[in-house]
Amino acid sequence: MGLLLDSFWRSVAYCLHPRVIGLSVLPLILMVVLSFGLGYFFWDSATAGLREYLVGFPGFVVLTDWLGAFGVNLEVMQQWLAPILLLALVTPLVLLLVLLLVSVLMTPAMVDLVAQRRFGNLEKRHGGSFLGSMWWSFWSTVLALALLLLSLPFWLIPPLVLILPPLIWGWLTYRVFAFDALAEHATAEERRTLVQRHRAALLGMGVVSGYLGAAPSVLWASGALFLALAPLLVPLAIWIYTLVFAFASLWFSHYLLAALEALRADNAARPAFAGTPNDPTRPLGGPSQPGSDRAAPAASPGPGGGSGRTAEEVIDVSAREIP
Repeated sequence: MGLLLDSFWRSVAYCLHPRVIGLSVLPLILMVVLSFGLGYFFWDSATAGLREYLVGFPGFVVLTDWLGAFGVNLEVMQQWLAPILLLALVTPLVLLLVLLLVSVLMTPAMVDLVAQRRFGNLEKRHGGSFLGSMWWSFWSTVLALALLLLSLPFWLIPPLVLILPPLIWGWLTYRVFAFDALAEHATAEERRTLVQRHRAALLGMGVVSGYLGAAPSVLWASGALFLALAPLLVPLAIWIYTLVFAFASLWFSHYLLAALEALRADNAARPAFAGTPNDPTRPLGGPSQPGSDRAAPAASPGPGGGSGRTAEEVIDVSAREIP
């Protein structure tokens, strides 16, 4: 918990760093250009197609009859309902694109920033590559999209709509940013060890980031007001998304690099083997050389308990040793 809170407040402080704010500009520009470009070419046709689909949908007829009984202006509702629904469908795609852009364009530089300022002595062991990170992010995004589509029917249940999407976003955030935070510094084995050891905390961090990522959706949910002020609110919402995911990336970087440093310190404190006083290279309880556990045959004592050598042998040896 101490590491979790320490990395949290450090990430908040780093979000105010000029380098982080500057890095957030490029994803913002790309997303704004993409959003307005797609809106310019496809928005009208998409809303018209969705409106035609809703008119022919049996449930929509029941809904309009029910709302008409309460005095709701059906013309106004039909005019605004399709754009608002389309906006709700587009929002998850915007979130995914912003997350991937932050992962590719911001995370490596922010991990470098954190490492330089706090972990200058941490060795880089390059357990992940840029292509590996791209593949991991792509595959995780595909799985998250599949989970979102499968969970759509449950969004109609009021409590679950507040639980399921943040859980899915949290899972995706945890997978993407945990990999990226360790790609340069940890080996593949160290990364697996850390993710397994800190899985609950990492998933919790992802879920918190998922709920924070839902905050800009308040702007999108303003409906007709958002559509009227789209040129102003779209860039603002995208920039908030970018900063939220930048914060998440910094949080994972601070947490996992500190955990990696602790893991290496712990491994360095454990000797690979224990030696004996007579043979420091010998594993505890094991023989120093093959066959050394067999006792050497003892010389049979000679008469009087001597060494067993005859007088002639002693004289011969002494003669050889005299220069």
